[in-house]
Amino acid sequence: MRAARLHGVGDVRLGDEPVPQVPAGHSLVRVTAVGLCGSDLHWYSEAGIGDARLDRPLVAGHEFAAVFEGGPRHGERVAVDPAIPCGVCGTCRDGHRNLCPQVRFAGHGDTDGALREFLAWPTTLLHPLPAGLSDADGAMLEPLGVALHAHDLGHLRVGAAVGVFGCGPIGLLLVQVARVAGAATVIAVDPLAHRLDAARRLGATHTWSPDEAGDPATLSRRAGSGPDGVDVAFEVAGANDAVEMAIAAAKPGARVVLAGIPGDDRTSFAASAARRKGLTIVLVRRMKEMYPRAIRLVESGRVDVRSLVTSRYPLEQAAEAFRAADARTGLKVVVDATG
Repeated sequence: MRAARLHGVGDVRLGDEPVPQVPAGHSLVRVTAVGLCGSDLHWYSEAGIGDARLDRPLVAGHEFAAVFEGGPRHGERVAVDPAIPCGVCGTCRDGHRNLCPQVRFAGHGDTDGALREFLAWPTTLLHPLPAGLSDADGAMLEPLGVALHAHDLGHLRVGAAVGVFGCGPIGLLLVQVARVAGAATVIAVDPLAHRLDAARRLGATHTWSPDEAGDPATLSRRAGSGPDGVDVAFEVAGANDAVEMAIAAAKPGARVVLAGIPGDDRTSFAASAARRKGLTIVLVRRMKEMYPRAIRLVESGRVDVRSLVTSRYPLEQAAEAFRAADARTGLKVVVDATG
C-alpha cells in the first residue's frame, strides 16, 4: 500500500509499505478522505506539537473517513474516531476519554494516522456514514466534534452573545454550532478576509479583522450585545493576541474557552483583566463521544461541513496538500486517499 510519512519539517515522502495486520477487536479499513488539521500543520512546520516531538517518520492525519475492507461489513462507509483511550483508567471511567493519559491518537507520537491506503482500527470506533454524507463530509466530523466539545465547555445558553476569535475550520464550525444552539449574537474575528466571508455566510452576525475590531473591550457594545461583553468567548487561533482579545471581550463572570494550540506551547495573558472579571477559563482537549451528535447535525442540514472543503489532492500529492494547507489560502484541504 502507499503511505505518506513526515520525516522532518516540511519533508513528506510517499512510499510503499505492507498492509497492516489486524489485531483482535480491530477491522481493516481502506481510507477514503483525510482532512489536514491545524495540529497536522504543527507536525509539518515544527516537527512536533506542544511537548511531543517527531522522533520517527510519522503518518499524519486524524480527520478521516474509510470503508470496511473484507469481512461481513465489506464496503460499508464509516467515519473514524481517531482517539483510542485505554478505557480502564480512572479518567476514562469518569467519562473523560479525551483526557486519558494512555490515549493513542492517530497521527500523533507512536500511532500512525490516516495518510495511507489501509489501516487497522478498533471496530467500536468506526461510525457508519449515512448515504447523504460524502467521504469528505465524514472526514469533517472530527473537527465538528471538537467544535461541539468546545461548545459544551462554554455552557452556552439560548439568546447568548458569543465571540469566536479565529475562523479556521473549527472556528467556522463553532460559529454554526453557536447559532444552532440559540446564540442571538455571534461575533467572528480573524485577520483573513476569506475566513470572515465564510463566517458571514455561515451565520456570524458581525465580522471584523483584529484591526477593524479596534479596542476589544468595545466589541460587544459595537455588536449591540450589551455593555458588559459577550457571554462566551471562544479562542480558536492559537495566538496570544486572540487570547487577550477573547478575555477583553468577555463580560464579568463569563467563560473563555481556549481551543487554539500555540506553536511555542505557551499561552499568556494579562492576569488582572481576567481576575477582575472573575472569568472561568477552560481549555479544550480534543473531544468526547461526539460522533453521533455530529452525524445528526450534518445529516439534518443544520451544520454545513461540505462548503468548508476548498481544496482536494490525491494521496500521491500529499506534500503539495500540506504546502497548500500551510499557506492558509483556503479553508480545509482534504486528501483523497483512493486517488
